[in-house]
Amino acid sequence: MQMSNKLPPFHQAARTQRGAVLVVALIFLLLLTILAISASSRSLLQERMAGGLFNAQQAEMSAQTALRGAEWKLWTSASSLGTHLHCGSGTFTDCYIFDPANPIANVTSFRSKQGWVTAGATEYKGYGDGTNYTAFASSTQHGNLADNPRYMIEDMGVEYAPGISGSLHESGATGTGGVGYTSTTRHIYRITARASGGSNNTVRVLESTFAAKSN
Repeated sequence: MQMSNKLPPFHQAARTQRGAVLVVALIFLLLLTILAISASSRSLLQERMAGGLFNAQQAEMSAQTALRGAEWKLWTSASSLGTHLHCGSGTFTDCYIFDPANPIANVTSFRSKQGWVTAGATEYKGYGDGTNYTAFASSTQHGNLADNPRYMIEDMGVEYAPGISGSLHESGATGTGGVGYTSTTRHIYRITARASGGSNNTVRVLESTFAAKSN
């Protein structure tokens, strides 16, 4: 009596299915790996977006701080009895006389150039010049900036009443002085502030105009 080498039918089916199970398992493993990589990439992207938004908010608030600080400097200096602002001398060495015919290179660069610019500008370090915004202080919730904010003040000329023609430095137009408004003690000042966030790659530039007594 001879023994057959053939396996029963159910054993043959089990042997043929073992390879298929391995292939299916590898496919599922590949899909899980792709899903994990995709989720990780999305998390990193969201983290970078959040960091960029935080830097932008830091730069915006820092520029606002420098802008209001420069306005306060103008206000307190001009509000003192008998005091007038002397742009370019004394307390206001960081103030420039605006001349549309002869623009100052530092002023033009500070107002319009991309990236971080410091030439000709005044470093703002808070009231009394005692705050370093590049250092972190948890008690006051400020700091960690790439650089302290900077500002620049320009004397735009005499403030005229509405409807009165004159030396409208803001628009670059010129004309004759109006009748009935002869006071030239108040000038319009343009303040430009530039600030960065945690990185100098994030920069905000803000401007405001301010009226104050002048010489």
